[in-house]
Amino acid sequence: MLTQIKQAAVTAAKEAGRMLEREYEKFNRAAVMLKSKHEVLTKADLMSQEIIIKEIRKHFPGHGIVSEEQKNQDRQPEYCWYLDPLDGTTNFSIHNPLWSISLALAKENELVFGLVYAPLLGEIFTAQAGQGAELNGRTIMVSKTNQGKVINTFCHGSRDADIKKAAAYWRKQKLAEVDCRQLGSAAIELAYVASGRVESFLAPGVKVWDVAAGVLLVRQAGGTVTDFQGREWRLGDTDIAASNGKVHGQILRAIGGK
Repeated sequence: MLTQIKQAAVTAAKEAGRMLEREYEKFNRAAVMLKSKHEVLTKADLMSQEIIIKEIRKHFPGHGIVSEEQKNQDRQPEYCWYLDPLDGTTNFSIHNPLWSISLALAKENELVFGLVYAPLLGEIFTAQAGQGAELNGRTIMVSKTNQGKVINTFCHGSRDADIKKAAAYWRKQKLAEVDCRQLGSAAIELAYVASGRVESFLAPGVKVWDVAAGVLLVRQAGGTVTDFQGREWRLGDTDIAASNGKVHGQILRAIGGK
């Protein structure tokens, strides 16, 4: 069944990606709507969501779907998809190519499949439970770096408390001369941890659709994903720390956790 799941997910993501690329080329930032004082929404988000949900329901009509723009999942079916149809909307709106589609599937609240697709980069990251993680069909692993040129990434939720916590984390890392930067797409940042491009990703106040696919990518690539107290990250947790494992203690200390 995982083969069918992967095929359907890749097909849906590529179709949505083609549409998003067309919208990206002609996008006018004046078309942006505010979801909150820290979040933006474009018609491209909604168009991407429609394409992907239609494809999923065609193949898996009994599966649940929770999407960033459609959160009313009242029941908990055995299988549930978690979708961010355009992760990194602000990047998209300013013609920064670091935006992605994030799609994950859980069976009885355990992640079994994850996909992060960055259309403009031509990169599809996928992971299947027990079968490792891949980038465009090639196996990927987290980095082995634990000192020297460590690169950490981060983001945050929209609450003031989350922003303050993330800002304090960034300040502590930078003052300790540790590279720490925000790329603007949690899904891409997690995929970069999984592929060894960066050593960690940390965020207070995340939503499940932002990170579910990336969590499975990191774990299947040999990394570690916890909450800020060092407990294994579970669906529904709002604070996340993901790393190659070697720098995990350092990022947790820097955020004031374990």
